[in-house]
Amino acid sequence: MEKRKIEIMDTTLRDGEQTSGVSFSAAEKLTIAQLLLEELNIDRIEIASARVSEGEFQGVKGIMTWANEKEYSNRIEVLTFVDDGLSIDWMKKTGAKVQNLLTKGSLNHLTHQLKKTPEQHFTEIAQAIALAQENNIETNVYLEDWSNGMRNSPEYVFQYLDFLTKQPIKRVLLPDTLGVLIPSETFAFISKIIARYPDTHFDFHAHNDYDLSIANVMESVKAGIQGLHVTVNGMGERAGNAPLESTVAVINDFFPQIEIGVKESSLYSVSKLVETFTGYRIPANKPIVGDNVFTQTAGIHADGDNKNNLYFNDLLPERFGRKRKYALGKTSGKANIEKNLQELGLQLNPEDLKLVTQRIIELGDKKETVTKEDLPYIISDVLDSQTYQEKIVVESYILSHAKGMRPSTTLSLKIDGEIIEEHAQGDGQFDAFMNALAKIYKSKNLELPKLIDYAVRIPPGSSSDALCETIITWTNNEKEFKTRGLDSDQTVAAIIATQKMLNVVAAQ
Repeated sequence: MEKRKIEIMDTTLRDGEQTSGVSFSAAEKLTIAQLLLEELNIDRIEIASARVSEGEFQGVKGIMTWANEKEYSNRIEVLTFVDDGLSIDWMKKTGAKVQNLLTKGSLNHLTHQLKKTPEQHFTEIAQAIALAQENNIETNVYLEDWSNGMRNSPEYVFQYLDFLTKQPIKRVLLPDTLGVLIPSETFAFISKIIARYPDTHFDFHAHNDYDLSIANVMESVKAGIQGLHVTVNGMGERAGNAPLESTVAVINDFFPQIEIGVKESSLYSVSKLVETFTGYRIPANKPIVGDNVFTQTAGIHADGDNKNNLYFNDLLPERFGRKRKYALGKTSGKANIEKNLQELGLQLNPEDLKLVTQRIIELGDKKETVTKEDLPYIISDVLDSQTYQEKIVVESYILSHAKGMRPSTTLSLKIDGEIIEEHAQGDGQFDAFMNALAKIYKSKNLELPKLIDYAVRIPPGSSSDALCETIITWTNNEKEFKTRGLDSDQTVAAIIATQKMLNVVAAQ
């Protein structure tokens, strides 16, 4: 059976940029546009709204300069307005070749926002389309608030479509502008429209206000839609738009009769880059791209994966350039530990494995985060392993910080059985600790790695007595590595991380 092709139109750079607090620079827009078209193979991208700002103008101009060289200009679209040709003039100056003309898809919006009759609106739309055609600009048309139009004024919607489908346009774009549709309505409305206008190309533009965007996308596909609008990470105004990554996975897995050209294996890398550019953090449990979605936590699941992949589904992480992980915590079983040990190239006998598992459960009960990288230290602590024996131990310290005086630390450090004490001041308690440590290392003719990054975090929503995770990045012999410390006191957590660093270097 020949597959039916559906176009994917990504609007991260236009509708996605309406996410509160998000604004792309011209350089970031160009980079994302290049990745969407060349790395992900998105069919079309909507990159801006006309006449918004000088920065937007320069961003579109830069993208179009690149796109014209690559012959991509017909895959790049700009939102425009019925504004007596001002949007068309703006597009001509940027070099853009495809307009997505914003019009009213409900009688409510037309009557109360524009205060015009349908006939007046249609006349102005026809003029805007004709002007675009005169300037070799292709037109798609948005029916803003179309979903409410179908609910409350369907006679207006069909009156408009009767007019619009006779115009020289390429596509009609059907947005659920306020995210109000339920799946059954989506199927019914789109089915009715496609049956009445079988020769017209229709796109569906879902919003996620009721967390139904993907369900509505699925129903639109069943109804025969020819194009879908999405954003990377589901960005967009209010609750956002239908997420690109979930849309692609759902179509590939549940619609074998449908063909889309998006490259799945690049979804995660593009998602993370957009997260970096925007500062709009991806929830850890977000499907496909969240940090935790390919992490098994319960020990029974890891055991099942060892026994014929009993807890796998079709969403294999490798499809998206990712790997499955097995979390360590209070619900961990021996199978979780074994999975992580395998990745480290380590093996334990059954009795030792039992002891290590119990220790990780204890840490989990204290809300401590246990990572794969922590396993060697846990093994050393529990088993007193010679392989991971701590040669350097922070025996004790006194941290002092008083108003009007520089913070100071008195440190007692044991190196290969020898205890050495030093005192130092610093710009903060941890700086004083590091200065005292540096004095000890200098006396032993040892060199400390350089600290290049220091980060502290607590679980979201926690109070001031929460467990801190301090992550320090070091460089030694031009190699970077990280160590972590966990404690309810930030400085103590940093000292724990530093002790780990000392033993990592000592073992090299």
